[in-house]
Amino acid sequence: MDAAGAAATAAAPAHARPDGGLLDAYSRAVMHAAAVVGPSVVNIEVRRRPAGGRRRARDGGPAAGDRRSRGRRPPEQDPSYAGSGSGFVLTSDGFLLTNSHVAHGADEIVVTLADGRQTEGRLVGDDPTTDLAVLRIGAPDLVPAPLGASRALAVGQLVVAIGNPFGFQATVTAGVVSALGRSLRSETGRLIDNLIQTDAALNPGNSGGPLVTSAAEVVGVNTAIVAPAQGICFAIGIDTAVFVAGKLIKDGRITRGRIGVAGQTVPIRRRLVRHFELPLETGVLVAGLEPGSPAKKAGLLTGDLIVAFDGQPVPDIDALHRLLTEATVGAPVTVSVIRLTQRREIAVTPVAG
Repeated sequence: MDAAGAAATAAAPAHARPDGGLLDAYSRAVMHAAAVVGPSVVNIEVRRRPAGGRRRARDGGPAAGDRRSRGRRPPEQDPSYAGSGSGFVLTSDGFLLTNSHVAHGADEIVVTLADGRQTEGRLVGDDPTTDLAVLRIGAPDLVPAPLGASRALAVGQLVVAIGNPFGFQATVTAGVVSALGRSLRSETGRLIDNLIQTDAALNPGNSGGPLVTSAAEVVGVNTAIVAPAQGICFAIGIDTAVFVAGKLIKDGRITRGRIGVAGQTVPIRRRLVRHFELPLETGVLVAGLEPGSPAKKAGLLTGDLIVAFDGQPVPDIDALHRLLTEATVGAPVTVSVIRLTQRREIAVTPVAG
């Protein structure tokens, strides 16, 4: 194309350009996601008192009222200021979802809503194993975020991250689902399984914010970046988050069984499905084993494909986590695995984790 042609293309309306329609569709998808979910996203400031300070607020009751008129000092001038993160409204009666590493051990939590209101938040419970936490606030007219299903995601799908990186509130970034079924070690040293990898830009302060589809449905909770890499970011699937949040809201904590397997959901070859008459076409691939873990002691190997746990089919890693309840701790259970071309039944005794 000559200079005159390039100038004519640049001057043409967007709908008349060869790629104008596609760019407009992309922009509309991102704008729609931001417009629908943005009002549900909150900023979370955390303070931790020195030893001997007031007792940490941690219960499931409604929090104290609006703080807009209290005239707090700027965070950087407060010696107890411990950082900030993001979160989003889960229910209209004041439950919020965020990361455990944002809220864990907080003595004071200040939540700023999308409309500028500030209110005190209280920690209902947190689960460092999945890096999830539930807060509660007392504020009217809350807008719950629409939730989707992380199990329905596909690699290459458009996703949008909304949060407050470095305190810049309501920042929107976009990218794609780079991979599914990733594992990442949490701050406790345990592996968080079945993470969503995305190249939607995340920075400190994005933690706990939502990862959203073009249909404006939350499919993940943004949790981590790999520094100094660019475009390698992770989110916890919303299917896992909703399950964990429900337990935290009910009990304030999660006690679960643990067998020490790092796994990921994978399809099972059709010939194996037919040969073993399996009810499902997916299972959990053992990607790693913790040294000294129940699974390691019982004889599970990296590469084994878990298809059932205590007689229950295991289609994915979330199902395995759900089956590892408090009731399984200390009780031998049978784990059914496919190893190469053989099916094996292995007795494993979960421990508390």
